Amino acid sequence: MDALKARTNATLSHAAVMTPAGPVHAPLPIRDGCIDAAVASWAYRVDLRDHLIFPGLINAHEHLQVNAIPPLRGHAPFANSYAWIDAFQAHFEDPAVIAALQWPKALRLRHGALKNVLAGTTCVAHHDPWHPALDADDFPVTLLRDYGWSYAPGWPGYGPPLQPSFAATPAGRPWLIHLAEGTDEVAGNELAQLDQLGCLAAHSVLIHGVGLREADIERVLASGAAVIWCPASNLALLGRTLDPRRLAAAGRLALGSDSRLSGARDLLDELVGVLDRYGLSPQQLLELVTLRAAEILRLPAHGHLAPGAPADLVIVEDQGGDPVRSLIGIRRSQLRAVVRDGLPRIADPDFAEWFAIAGVEAVPVLLDGKPKLLARDLAEPALMALEPGLEPASPSREQLPVFASGWH
Repeated sequence: MDALKARTNATLSHAAVMTPAGPVHAPLPIRDGCIDAAVASWAYRVDLRDHLIFPGLINAHEHLQVNAIPPLRGHAPFANSYAWIDAFQAHFEDPAVIAALQWPKALRLRHGALKNVLAGTTCVAHHDPWHPALDADDFPVTLLRDYGWSYAPGWPGYGPPLQPSFAATPAGRPWLIHLAEGTDEVAGNELAQLDQLGCLAAHSVLIHGVGLREADIERVLASGAAVIWCPASNLALLGRTLDPRRLAAAGRLALGSDSRLSGARDLLDELVGVLDRYGLSPQQLLELVTLRAAEILRLPAHGHLAPGAPADLVIVEDQGGDPVRSLIGIRRSQLRAVVRDGLPRIADPDFAEWFAIAGVEAVPVLLDGKPKLLARDLAEPALMALEPGLEPASPSREQLPVFASGWH
């Protein structure tokens, strides 16, 4: 993708750019794949009147390689995640699971990234062993790197051992662990265990936290740690999720979709599921997948659209009223465009000229029945075959109108 960045110099005009203080009507310049401070007279101009531009979303917890594996049905709720793991062992004998695991892991990792891009997510925290495929120059999303992790206190046989991995993680980098993923005493005791081991600190990032009591949450906040909330997965497996209000108010909560093995289809669907529930405003929900996620994961260049940040964007139509609801509460097919490093990755067909100017070959597809243009490197047949709702479409004159923009 780096070779194309120099061809992405553009100015997005007449749109409202979402900032922490609210929408600002000002041009958004892009230079060499990043947000620029000044508008260049020679840049390609994209007229986005009646649109809103948001930062690319951050998925703070994901298992990229398992999104094509059929979920376990009919056994929930479990008392904790370890009981679910035990029950899942027999599920490996299911022919559909066997077939899904026949796909190469590198392809399944890429599919997990494609799932995220289609829903406006451009940055992902992958919580599993690293794989060489994640280092590919054209990997579809930006990944959290240089972090520490252990899997869970009660499952020591998978991933790095708990105390050594914590000790090896610098205080300036996040250390991730599944914790208190359950409703029983086992889950409820895990925070105290973690603290006794000396692994509860300001860079500890606790995934799920369903079993945290009020006093536990205060203990988390006192340590400076944070929690990643995955409500769809929690409700599917455990029948309950945590109360997010105290952590969100303190800025120590982010949102993750986990994976389709247990959670929502994507991060947008996760947001739809919690909108107008749990006492969080649309603005707070937006922050969970932008600014707060960036702070918790130590990703200072992400989650905002300030000069110098990567030009990772989600573009939507302005629906009127609360501008945040134009993004929070919609489905992936309703996004107008998703941009990474200044390059359009998927967009409605009237953005065809932007693809062409940026040097990105676009392929016509249908996403949940709606015509879209998808970057060629995301349209590999094997990759598309793994993604329900995404299929090739034949180009037509109606699908490829000229977008009202151009060189100025």
